[in-house]
Amino acid sequence: QVQLVESGGGLVQTGGSLRLSCTASGRTLSPYAMGWFRQAPGKEREFVAAMRYSGGWIAYADSVRGRFTISRDNAKNTMYLEMNNLSSEDTAVYYCAAKRSFTTTPRVAREYDVWGQGTQVTVSS
Repeated sequence: QVQLVESGGGLVQTGGSLRLSCTASGRTLSPYAMGWFRQAPGKEREFVAAMRYSGGWIAYADSVRGRFTISRDNAKNTMYLEMNNLSSEDTAVYYCAAKRSFTTTPRVAREYDVWGQGTQVTVSS
């Protein structure tokens, strides 16, 4: 059983930066894709970024493109989300997720098989 654990969340001021990490433990993780999603209070979980784990494509939500960067370190079995120029609208619980098999809809949360527990990101003005 693969487990995903997020870390790196916290409180940051508007315009600041954070780097989230998502580390896989348990069985070797060899997903087709991995992604980041977020959920703010009272809102549905929304897509942030995703990547084909073996390389080939990366996708971002329009709201974060140019500010957020998704990356991975295979040797550490870890995926990252570098977040810059944060605003209050980025406040949410951030989740990482893994999709084991091929998908044409990596922006859709229900496509993903394994989820982390989430890490809180709070941006204050």
